[in-house]
Amino acid sequence: MNRKTANVRTTTQPEIRREGFQALLDRLGPAGTTRFLRQYDAGRGDYSKERHQWLDSVDDEEVIAAVKQRQDRT
Repeated sequence: MNRKTANVRTTTQPEIRREGFQALLDRLGPAGTTRFLRQYDAGRGDYSKERHQWLDSVDDEEVIAAVKQRQDRT
């Protein structure tokens, strides 16, 4: 295990966030960091609710059959 890996395991979330942001600045500079961070979008809607809407109608046998079918293709 290298020093950086060990450091991440003992670092708090705010420290990790600060170090990550600094790494972006060091590597990409201010403009590149801004461009990188602007890529992320929190999204819209309620994923948990939507997931239940489509998954609650699927039974286990359908999932198993779909997996087997996909495995047969490969």
